[in-house]
This record gives sequence, C-alpha cells and structure tokens, in this order.
Amino acid sequence: MRPRLQEIVVDCADPAALAAFWGDLLEARWAVRDESWAMVDAAPLLLAFQRVPEPKSSPKNRLHLDVQVTDAGVAVARATARGARVLREPELGADGDGYVVLADPEDNEFCFVIDNGGAWTTSIRAALDAAPEPPA
Repeated sequence: MRPRLQEIVVDCADPAALAAFWGDLLEARWAVRDESWAMVDAAPLLLAFQRVPEPKSSPKNRLHLDVQVTDAGVAVARATARGARVLREPELGADGDGYVVLADPEDNEFCFVIDNGGAWTTSIRAALDAAPEPPA
C-alpha cells in the first residue's frame, strides 16, 4: 500500500467544540475519544482536533481547509450561525463561482469554494493528469 493521508489534525483549545462545529458544517459524524482528542468523519479522511496548551500564536494559518459548497450565501449563513465569522468579502464571479474566507470558532481559517461551473476542478484535474507518475 502506498502512503496516504489518514487525517488532518488541528491543534486547538476545545476539541469537542470544534468537532461539533465541523461535524455540523460538513453534515458528518463526529466523536470525542477523550478530553484531548475528537474527530470528524470527513471521508475519505478524518478531520481531528487535538488539545494543546498553548494558544494560537499567529493570526494567519499555514494550512487551511477548502470546503466545496453549491451556494455561498446558504453556507455562510449556516456557518456563522454556528460560530464562524467571515474574514473577507466573498470573491465570486458573475456565474457565482469563487470563494469565501471564514474562521471557525477558534479562528482557524477555512474557505467555502463554489465551483458549480467546474472550471476550478477541471483545471486541477488537468494539471494532475499532466504530472508524471511518482516512482514505484
């Protein structure tokens, strides 16, 4: 078996609260393993939350999640009702495709990506299809 991503882990102060937020946002099952670890079934991988003692030290993430949605307005309203906040005005084209940058309840940035026309996904697939295969 080749190596594969098992999960993405977010350091945080309250794993259960973030798992509940993300589980609800992604309409996915979530569970608390113990007070220091919770996870969301964000198939095909897990989104995990690990309690750490230190606070977030920088306002900017080095990694963020892109969540594909079909309607930015509905997704933003739902997320903000659960504690997210919009960080920048949405960047949407005339066709409604684009993205919105938000922060979860612990200020971890994420984006709602709207790609109903398929241009973004098509360009990503084309670049991957043109890339050489990794060595065996």
